[in-house]
Amino acid sequence: MSAVNTVLGPVDSADLGFTLSHEHITLGAAGAAATYPGFQDLQAIADAATAALTEAYAGGVRTIIDVTTLDLGRDVAVMQDVSRRSGVHVIGCTGNHLAVPRIFWGAPVDSVAALFIKEIEQGIEDTGVKAGIIKVASDRGGVTENEEIVLRAAARACNATGARISTHTWSPDRVGEQQVRILKEEGVDLNLVYIGHSNDDTDVGYLTGLLDEGVWLGLDRYPGGRTPETPRWESRTEVVKQLIDAGWAHRLMLSHDHSTPVVQPSEELRREREAFNPDGYLFITRNVLPRLLELGATQADVDAIMVDNPRNFFTD
Repeated sequence: MSAVNTVLGPVDSADLGFTLSHEHITLGAAGAAATYPGFQDLQAIADAATAALTEAYAGGVRTIIDVTTLDLGRDVAVMQDVSRRSGVHVIGCTGNHLAVPRIFWGAPVDSVAALFIKEIEQGIEDTGVKAGIIKVASDRGGVTENEEIVLRAAARACNATGARISTHTWSPDRVGEQQVRILKEEGVDLNLVYIGHSNDDTDVGYLTGLLDEGVWLGLDRYPGGRTPETPRWESRTEVVKQLIDAGWAHRLMLSHDHSTPVVQPSEELRREREAFNPDGYLFITRNVLPRLLELGATQADVDAIMVDNPRNFFTD
């Protein structure tokens, strides 16, 4: 097996257990906690996230991959606190989401890659916590010029360190194909790449095309259906079953893209989010996996997707 960096130190990939492959403990904005102290109650956020992940642990969840980047308000201290109190392994990330920092605009790719490599090999900020994965993002309309700088920098950091890459995409525009093309140009081993948010539509041909390239597929926006053009969880789960039937159970991972609702800016929005997914980090366990079994998937398929595949993804 291989050592995987978590916010509390290295963990053997064999010990990751039941893993949610794309989650967040909290979401915010870069520098907000330092610039506007007290605007968000970080202790309340940590307490709520600890309660949610303690419940998830009791429900069998052992690891989450927290892909909260600098521009999404990454807070290593909160992540450590929540992991320590809940017992859930938390794999943190380097990289960048959609708000590409102005200092990256037009920057040399190698200069940005060096920042990611530092967070993987030495640690994030002054915490000593090493990133366990590289996050990149492209959305509607495809990879922008500045997002391409980040993507190529992530590729070079991956090539230099062996750290895995997790991507945010917009599957209705087949953005994963653009990301794969760029990563291939950079010489990345696609076995180290996870193409995320790949279940925002039901185009199985697009998904199997990505799988044919050799990547891992993240079906990680459950329950789904928050916008009219995206499918709800039932349709998403039928697509999972179709991929299993096509022989791809060994390359799929499931997750929610969930974050602690207490961080919402208004009580109304918090209640709306809780009503949308009252099961939080356990929606897949309580709804999706039973439905997969009803559709004819086997327990071995479920175990592969939730346990074996994340372990194998991180195993050299």
